[in-house]
Amino acid sequence: MSTSVTSSVPPAVAPDAPHPKARHHLRGTTTAMTTTHPHPTPPQTLFADSPGPLGDDAVRVDPACHVAEVNGRQLDLTYLEFELLTHLVRHPHQVHSRDRLMAAVWGYDHIGDGRTVDVHIARLRQKLGREHRHRIITVRRVGYKYVPTSSH
Repeated sequence: MSTSVTSSVPPAVAPDAPHPKARHHLRGTTTAMTTTHPHPTPPQTLFADSPGPLGDDAVRVDPACHVAEVNGRQLDLTYLEFELLTHLVRHPHQVHSRDRLMAAVWGYDHIGDGRTVDVHIARLRQKLGREHRHRIITVRRVGYKYVPTSSH
């Protein structure tokens, strides 16, 4: 009669060998990154369009410090409101469709419609105040554009 004893002790592994599950996890992460981002953005171009504060004397946005001001008064913006204002101020006079704004601010994989942009623009105008809400112009059936003070 032979008795077999099972042990819960894992087999001996070389001291410098990584755990097999950890190796599998890293392999999966690497694969996911390469399939999700086949052409990663080089670090030197990642922040190329963020030289410092943007805007004019009335409306200023500083992407590096994540601060937006109107006439020197700091605005209390949500993350998406800030990103939306930054995108518009960074590209003055350029008309942006709702789809383009959705892609630029919310990301390509966001599921939503143009109404989401409309609601955020309305909130942003309210926070800019009566004196500066007209800086964000609605271009009927197209989208929105930002017009700085100096050209108004």
